[in-house]
Amino acid sequence: MTKLSVNINKIATLRNARGGNVPNLLQVARDVQRFGAHGITIHPRPDERHIRYQDARDLRPVVYTEFNIEGNPQHNFIDLVLECKPEQVTLVPDAIGAITSNAGWDTVTHKNYLIDVIAEFKRNGVRTSIFVDPRLDMIEGAKATGTDRVELYTESFAHEYGLGNHKAIEPYIQSAQLANELGLGINAGHDLSLDNIKFFKDNIPGLLEVSIGHALISEALYLGLENVVQMYLQKLK
Repeated sequence: MTKLSVNINKIATLRNARGGNVPNLLQVARDVQRFGAHGITIHPRPDERHIRYQDARDLRPVVYTEFNIEGNPQHNFIDLVLECKPEQVTLVPDAIGAITSNAGWDTVTHKNYLIDVIAEFKRNGVRTSIFVDPRLDMIEGAKATGTDRVELYTESFAHEYGLGNHKAIEPYIQSAQLANELGLGINAGHDLSLDNIKFFKDNIPGLLEVSIGHALISEALYLGLENVVQMYLQKLK
């Protein structure tokens, strides 16, 4: 079964809108795991507009499944990861002020930088994943960095699938096949939803994990959080 990691950034966004502690981020993390999710994902950004760095510290003893921290490996982020020791760190090349992630790493241009960062995380027992576009050269570049996994950036697939273009899956299939040949684990995320997740999962060989936040929380507004988590788990079998 492909594992489901729930990104709870949007819960933090809602909490921060009123400045208090409602909804309670830690309780949501506890409940999501109780509902059956295999992990919790957070993506702190430098302006802390949703997840705060302190949230990562507070969540560490709460997350008993798999803790995945995403972000651009600047100094503060690296220090946070080494302090919290999550099971996985996902490296994302976010620009300062970006609303959301909008591109994968150029693993060729930034090879040496990624090698150094990944080596530091692996020395500390943290599994690494690199956020990449579905391009064969980027998969090959990722392998050269020493990363354990890649996370396929799925926005283009989700957009085209929504327009009825099922062929948009093809570069993802090719990327996954190459990753499998190279011994890289495969994760995926960004704009995956109840509408497209089963098609994506059924076509990607060796898909280990998906990280879903915005769509899942939005769907839960109508269907309920526990119900939505169960619906994803059913589609990921």
